[in-house]
Amino acid sequence: MTDFLWNFGSFVVALGILIAAHEYGHFWVARRCGVKVERFSIGFGKAIWRKTGADGTEYVLAMIPLGGYVKMLDERVEDVPEELKDQAFNRKTVWQRIAIVSAGPIANFLFAIVALYAMYLIGVPAIKPVIDSTIAGTPAAQIVVKEPMQVMAVGGQKVRDWEEVNLALAGHIGDSEVEITVAPLERLQGSESNQQHYILNTQDWKVNPEKELPITSIGLGMYRPAILPQLAMVSDDGAAGLAGLKVGDTLVAIDGEKYSDWPRFVEIIQNSANKLVTITVRRDGEQLNLDVTPKSRENAAGELEGVIGVAPTAQPWPENMKVQLEYGFLESFPVAVDKTWQLVSVSIKMIGKLFTGDVSVKNLSGPISIAQGAGNSADVGLVYFLGFLALISVNLGIINLLPLPVLDGGHLLYYFIEVITGRPVPEKVQEIGFRIGAALLLMLMSVALFNDFSRL
Repeated sequence: MTDFLWNFGSFVVALGILIAAHEYGHFWVARRCGVKVERFSIGFGKAIWRKTGADGTEYVLAMIPLGGYVKMLDERVEDVPEELKDQAFNRKTVWQRIAIVSAGPIANFLFAIVALYAMYLIGVPAIKPVIDSTIAGTPAAQIVVKEPMQVMAVGGQKVRDWEEVNLALAGHIGDSEVEITVAPLERLQGSESNQQHYILNTQDWKVNPEKELPITSIGLGMYRPAILPQLAMVSDDGAAGLAGLKVGDTLVAIDGEKYSDWPRFVEIIQNSANKLVTITVRRDGEQLNLDVTPKSRENAAGELEGVIGVAPTAQPWPENMKVQLEYGFLESFPVAVDKTWQLVSVSIKMIGKLFTGDVSVKNLSGPISIAQGAGNSADVGLVYFLGFLALISVNLGIINLLPLPVLDGGHLLYYFIEVITGRPVPEKVQEIGFRIGAALLLMLMSVALFNDFSRL
């Protein structure tokens, strides 16, 4: 229940901020074009707070935090007094109407830059994208790894951490090839002479984001610090905690099989859902045998797997693999602009791949997934929440530019047709378009919600 409230609260805050930015874009440009704005609302339904400003605009916070709107004076909607007709939206030139409608998505892109600027100004602790192996039978198997290698670029795009590698790879899903640039970690020293370029054949590269990241599906073996057999976390209400395991216990054996490594231990636990296993541990110089019955849960494939609620101790990350993505007052701005462009580019590519079938519609996410993402990022810290806001803001801007008549992009489509033909699109045609657009949008939202519930 606590997680739900935290996720919901984070979702409301995130959505409120993004909607305010989007609607303020419409509001600001409308006012500059001489349009009278009657209401600026964050949310729908019954107002929980309202105030009329000196400019005559009613500012509202409404009950349902799933959107917002800017109500402008418009003769197509209501009767307008003769003395106010020059302030009506429909009386403005087509280019002014285009500016007002496009200002919302543009404001989302600008907000993403601001959020990322603040994020890089504060500083983001990250891990360099270092590989120590590649996976046989994958596109990356041709990369020769004799020592830790740092991924320097993907498809010509420089990358600084694993998040950027994952983002860049996502943009190449469905492509026939992708270039990966790597260099030995210990011999980098800012020189490009040691860099090696590989063109990976990705014609048969299949990615299921629900099960694995593009990083692992393409075959890059991420370097991870060695895992020690000592337990660092034991959940009080987990199967291990209830059976008597404690933090600091050293794993010795499981069901008589000597402990070899953490992946093998996890494999045995996962294959023992609701089955008794004996875990041998060393505690204070004594060897203890504890009977544990792993609880069951459903994995991404819909299969039951065992879980006991423990985590091992890992050695610390080597200092030469850590990086602080932090920039100065001026330097943060171009970095934020570049990152926003990357997000825009990858998001557009992913939408295109949904239509070509390279990416499954199962990857569409709705409000539940967004709420979980908001809660998780807010839980980790401010800089990660800012990054989350930037990502969602970019996606909100792009979605609103889709040429569906109920969205900003649909209105822009009508206005550009008006620019070409010299006359407005007939209202009857617009009405039909709005109905079709609403049906398509409802269908997309239904798919996204279905995907959200299937992931719970």
